[in-house]
Amino acid sequence: METVFSRLLTAALLGIFIENAAFERALGINVLLYAARKKENLIGIFAGVIYVTTLSSAFICFIDRYLSEWAYYNMLLPFMYIFVIGAVYLTTLLALWKFFPGAFKKVKKYVHVAVFNCAVLGALFIQSQIGGTFASYVGYGFGTGIGFLLAGYLLYAAEDRLNSDSVPASFRGMPITMIYIGVISLALSAFWGK
Repeated sequence: METVFSRLLTAALLGIFIENAAFERALGINVLLYAARKKENLIGIFAGVIYVTTLSSAFICFIDRYLSEWAYYNMLLPFMYIFVIGAVYLTTLLALWKFFPGAFKKVKKYVHVAVFNCAVLGALFIQSQIGGTFASYVGYGFGTGIGFLLAGYLLYAAEDRLNSDSVPASFRGMPITMIYIGVISLALSAFWGK
């Protein structure tokens, strides 16, 4: 029990801090910028990213385990990822529509942005390359979602300062935001010794 929990925790911390999808790999920056504009976007989109990365990672563990010996596995891997993400997306939407129509109305404007972005796809790809046990797959998927949430919160918290009048007009908006993301990426890389 302790080794399963330690693998889960280690993989989650790896996904949150060291292999952060947004700051380390620049995955999902467009979704991150969209979500950081409003607090209600932030909560809805990142709850969806955490849910999809965690659940999809669990399914990808079984696919990696049983199909990795197949000769054409590497060529079909992206299609399998998209199939798993699409299946999680459709199943979740149909279940919400059927059993929780109120929740369906609230999430239908966020769910496609949360599910179909390169942070989710990148998390699955990176975890397949790392390998490991079922606990490490799920932990890394969950950690990637939480790391993406933390990156979004850092952008949300800095949004007012980055677009204030003290920033020169030519740097306001996207240029200063990209510089901010780059500085945070460099700081995290230096902190972890990469």
